[in-house]
Amino acid sequence: MAAYSCPNCRQLLHFETRVCPSCAHALGFAPVSGGFLHFDTQGGVWRDAQRVSANVLPCANARYGVCNWVVDADDPNRMCLACRHNRIIPDLAVAGVLERWTRIEDAKRRVLHGLMRLGLTLETKAQNIHGLAFDFLYDPAAEQGASPQHYTGHDNGLITLNLVEADDAQRERIRREMGEPYRTLVGHFRHEIGHYFWSRLVQFGPDLIPFRSLFGDERADYQAALQAHYATPPPGGWEDHYVSAYATMHPWEDFAETFAHHSHIVDTLATIGGFGTRLDPMPAAVPDTPDSVIDFDPYTADTATLTAHWIPFAFAINEINRSMGQPDLYPFRLSPGVVLKLDFVNRLVAFYAGRWAPGEAESSDIRALVATLGQGVELGSG
Repeated sequence: MAAYSCPNCRQLLHFETRVCPSCAHALGFAPVSGGFLHFDTQGGVWRDAQRVSANVLPCANARYGVCNWVVDADDPNRMCLACRHNRIIPDLAVAGVLERWTRIEDAKRRVLHGLMRLGLTLETKAQNIHGLAFDFLYDPAAEQGASPQHYTGHDNGLITLNLVEADDAQRERIRREMGEPYRTLVGHFRHEIGHYFWSRLVQFGPDLIPFRSLFGDERADYQAALQAHYATPPPGGWEDHYVSAYATMHPWEDFAETFAHHSHIVDTLATIGGFGTRLDPMPAAVPDTPDSVIDFDPYTADTATLTAHWIPFAFAINEINRSMGQPDLYPFRLSPGVVLKLDFVNRLVAFYAGRWAPGEAESSDIRALVATLGQGVELGSG
């Protein structure tokens, strides 16, 4: 994520900002150009930072206050590149639902923008029967702490998200009950979209056999694996091969978790780079380790580069969080086995984005492992 500023007054902006807190101009994010526009009230047009006008309108969902993206003024649907994937939105007549739907849309746009930066194609169901769609469902039972009637998950491109996940207290309760170190709306989207891209990029493609050799055979009974996962603890030493305990359940979940972590790492490094943040070598680093500075594009970088920079930054950010009495931002361990899987995802994404061809990065696995082992840092320990 870049460091964004108001195109009118240069005030720093969060990605979700709808009105500049400094000059009070209405703002709209243009996902294709990747920057904010402001509405020139005198001219009655939207303009960028160079004062060039743009033929756009706010997304139709701006009327609810849940979207700050713009859409081409000639688009008859008036839905932006993120909102066009919505199939069902929650019942806005219920008190508190609009606020939580807003949180969901903010998280969804952040995730989809990262995927666009990676160069991945996002089709709707109208464009392709196997395209991506979202159902955001209000669940009265889950709201009362009972068993949910709607489960967050993925099915042939349709991602369902229970609205209870946008309630911070409820989500924290679920996180504790499930024994998870991390549970966020952004994390849900990245995980479920990982399932979607497995079905689009791996299931019927040439990478299915390499996938099985690394993640396991996805033809294993999923329901049996699900029951076994919640009935017994994960196998000893699972951290050497899986990024999370949930990833141990089934190859599908392993891929989705790995895909999500790839997005976590790439998007966060892009944000760090966007603010020009620099990290001196850690005291325990191997001799001659260079400073960590994101002077490359994380969305196109190889795995070795991503790993070498992510480990020290994640450790430092975890320490910053602890200084504020907060839990670790990234409570996970990147073992060599996990990095191999991250590399599979990174190369898969690069290939389908048109950036990589077989044979160009044959040594990336080894280099990624060396980068990880050379750091020797436990990100979420203690």
